[in-house]
Amino acid sequence: MGKHTSGTRRGRLSSPVAVLSALLVVALVGWFSFDLLRDRLGSGGCESPTTINVATAPDLAGVVTRVGKAVSERTGDDCYHVTVTARESAGVAESLVLSEGGEPPDVWIPESTMWLQRAQDRGAWSVPVTGTSIASSPVVFALTEDVAGQLGWPASTPTWAALIGPAATARVTLGFADPARDPVGVSTLLGVRTLTRTAADPGQGYATAMRALSPNTVPESADLFTRLPGGTGQGEPLSAFPTSENALLRHNVKAPDTGRLVAAYPDPAVPPLDYPYIVVPGTDDTRRSAGERFLGELIGEQTQSWLADAGFRTPQGKALRPRGEDRRTATADVAVVALPPAAEIGTMLNEWAGVNLSGRIRVLLDVSGSMNEQVPGTGKSRMAVTVEAAELGLRLFKPTTKVGLWLFSTNLDGDLPYREALPVLPVVEHLAGSGLQVLRDVVNRVGGNTGLYDSVLAAYRDSAASWEPGRINVVVVLTDGKNDNRSGITRDTMLAELARLQDPRRPLQIIGIGIGPDVDPTELQQISSATGGQAYTTADPAKIVDVFYAGLSKLLCQPPACKSPTG
Repeated sequence: MGKHTSGTRRGRLSSPVAVLSALLVVALVGWFSFDLLRDRLGSGGCESPTTINVATAPDLAGVVTRVGKAVSERTGDDCYHVTVTARESAGVAESLVLSEGGEPPDVWIPESTMWLQRAQDRGAWSVPVTGTSIASSPVVFALTEDVAGQLGWPASTPTWAALIGPAATARVTLGFADPARDPVGVSTLLGVRTLTRTAADPGQGYATAMRALSPNTVPESADLFTRLPGGTGQGEPLSAFPTSENALLRHNVKAPDTGRLVAAYPDPAVPPLDYPYIVVPGTDDTRRSAGERFLGELIGEQTQSWLADAGFRTPQGKALRPRGEDRRTATADVAVVALPPAAEIGTMLNEWAGVNLSGRIRVLLDVSGSMNEQVPGTGKSRMAVTVEAAELGLRLFKPTTKVGLWLFSTNLDGDLPYREALPVLPVVEHLAGSGLQVLRDVVNRVGGNTGLYDSVLAAYRDSAASWEPGRINVVVVLTDGKNDNRSGITRDTMLAELARLQDPRRPLQIIGIGIGPDVDPTELQQISSATGGQAYTTADPAKIVDVFYAGLSKLLCQPPACKSPTG
């Protein structure tokens, strides 16, 4: 009986323990299941999230990457991942027109609407595209403190008119970014054009101002900072140049040996860098939707605060952060004006090309067997003297001029009678790299017949497709013979197609240069005339330098002695 009582009490005592244990297990299982269910539900659409690729201007990349990381780490039913790549806008525009074989970006944020116009004008997409500005940075003239002091700073703010007027040339060494490839240069030209409209002779005043900017023109505005006194760049030290306010602020924060800079703001206002955001046409609906949501993140209050911390203004030109108390930059709002239509910018850039003589030149060089013929009295082949003349000519062009080289004879690239030897790049890059050596090596690559007609037409088509505003676009044909390619097209076919390709809005001339007794002057002149160009020939190959420079004079002649591309 006692044992029974004792067992019953143990049973009663152990029952609460069992119940508590069971409840604990149930609770743990419940919490585990809740966490698992919450994670499953929270991940929702994130089991296979959409990824969008964003190409952005390098100066904006830090902030955009920060926002993209925050979005990618977020959980929710509408989650997506963002991959951000800093890419130069010119390269992105080129890749959207002529595919590089890789996957195009889903979203593009260049530094200026100019790049959207450029890509659209060249056929990147078939529908009108406008971007949503996510930030802005006004275009200013950056001045050394010495020059700013000469112009009255800090008691008064330096003006653009004081910098580009005739009186400034003696004390100011101006630098400039090539407007054909830098939107800062475009905005500067628009400001110069506005300021000179009130001159006694507006046309002459505008041309004079552009010539003042021309001598120290570099490919991009970032290159100008290296040309400050004490900098590492080559050439005469600069005391003033246009740039973005943001670039000037970043320079001053670093406080390099070249010293801090003072900003001169335009009056009247010029188009700023406006950082337009677009979802690239052709992007599929899923990624387009994600791209549109990412835009909402970038124009949100948090991102705008980050952009302000990085030295950008709002799309409306408002400065959200003080720019310092030393008065080097403005704290007031800056008016935001839109870029003019692409056609108007194209006309302005053609005017600049006429004054600045910055070109885009495709050289088509004959490497057929006859170029091995010796030039009497020189001990050199026709090819050797031609290459020497071309090398001298290359050094005459402005560093910003772009030059590319094609070779032609027969069967150089399979059945094609031509192939590329040098891509179209600025002269300064060819001279600094292997360009001269590639040109010199052509002397040892001579052979075959003269596939002139097919090569001329192919080079012209390629140059027309890659035509650039703001440059004198030209195809130069160097040959010592006439067409000798029985399997190629006829002269009539070539001339008819050249005539069909003419576009007055995108002028592209052929300049023919012929040497030796085998050249057909009539043939070469017909080819050049079909494009509004000119042929220069001589039966004496020893005179190649004279003929070559006669042809280059077509490119290097200064207005008003020569007409500009728009004249």
